[in-house]
Amino acid sequence: MKQDFDFSSIIDDLGGGRLLAKNLSQFTNTVLNEKTVYSWKQQGIPDKWKPSIIKLLIKVGANIPNNFMPPGMNINNFQDNFSKNTELLNKYDNFDDSDVSKKQLQLFYEKMLYLRRFEERVGQLYGLGLIGGFCHLYIGQEAVSVGMEAAINKDDSVITGYRCHAHLISRGASPYKLLCELMGKGDGISKGKGGSMHMFDPKNNFWGGHGIVGAQVPIGTGIAFASKYLDKSSLSLIYFGDGAANQGQVYESYNMASLWRLPIIFCIENNQYGMGTSIKRASAGTDLSKHGESFGIPGYAVNGMNPISVYLAALKAVKWVRDGNGPIILEMKTYRYRGHSMSDPAKYRTREEVQKMREEQDPIEFIKKKLIDLEIYNEDKLKSIDDKIRSEISGLAEKATNSISTSEKYLYTDVLSENYDE
Repeated sequence: MKQDFDFSSIIDDLGGGRLLAKNLSQFTNTVLNEKTVYSWKQQGIPDKWKPSIIKLLIKVGANIPNNFMPPGMNINNFQDNFSKNTELLNKYDNFDDSDVSKKQLQLFYEKMLYLRRFEERVGQLYGLGLIGGFCHLYIGQEAVSVGMEAAINKDDSVITGYRCHAHLISRGASPYKLLCELMGKGDGISKGKGGSMHMFDPKNNFWGGHGIVGAQVPIGTGIAFASKYLDKSSLSLIYFGDGAANQGQVYESYNMASLWRLPIIFCIENNQYGMGTSIKRASAGTDLSKHGESFGIPGYAVNGMNPISVYLAALKAVKWVRDGNGPIILEMKTYRYRGHSMSDPAKYRTREEVQKMREEQDPIEFIKKKLIDLEIYNEDKLKSIDDKIRSEISGLAEKATNSISTSEKYLYTDVLSENYDE
């Protein structure tokens, strides 16, 4: 029996030997021993199991190496109801781990850790009453923002909903200004008038921070139209969640984007719960990556808890868009550890479910382990990085807390702009 010895990482991508044995047993209606699956790491994955494993990889959005395909088969053999554009996309070569440098791994870790510590401090400040109003944390989803940002350019435009702090920092916005904004201070990125949900940073091509669910999708589509109309090379990266994915304005945007072949990446951050409702109860079609098929928009699911998977998928999506093929959908299978907002006790899911995700799929711990295994960093270095980040954020939070609140004279400014250049 022919076997390959180069794909042991696939077993890790699918949750390890125990989880893979369980899923394969359910998937194929056979009994597969955990020890047998673990043995594949040394002995290779048998060809007879590859089709089932490929289907599981597609389901979780993991990367599938081209040379893992059984002889005479390709990705089309595992896809249903695909458009011509999807067929064309499937002919594009996938980027692989060789496209991820050691430096990139270091940046993934440091940037995700910074976002995690920043949001944790925001949660503390909210608990102390220093931040008011609505506040939505990004804890658990860091791999999406960091991985996507690594694949696009600074002149590309980014727009998202109200869970926007991490995307702003990833774009290069000042964390101090964000903290000031959250606390209603004059130094805030929106002069303290927008708060958590309404932050803008045009200098970094970040266009919100939108409080209305799904409102950013048609706006981002308009930004892409402007880019194409003005013959620019920039694309529009539009983030929205599974809770917005079935809205009418989203489908209208799909239609318009496909009709005019607009340069858009629709990035669906599927964190499994739209507010308090599981996607399994809210969506008749839970494969959100395929929701654009009727408009000729290709898409694929991505393991949004792994920054490497996000980055490699984003590179392919960026190439697709920049080649002039029009829009594409990336469905990021991710998970938020906290409630929908700071006022959400998250009683619609068990503590065990959240803990299981933290233990088995945390993006920061995944990269941390990789850095140690590759001997890029040791435990002492990782701790020093964490200590440095905590210290920096603590200092910025103290500075923001002591800064001056927004003056009443700003209440009626920035309502209407007659000359943007001014």
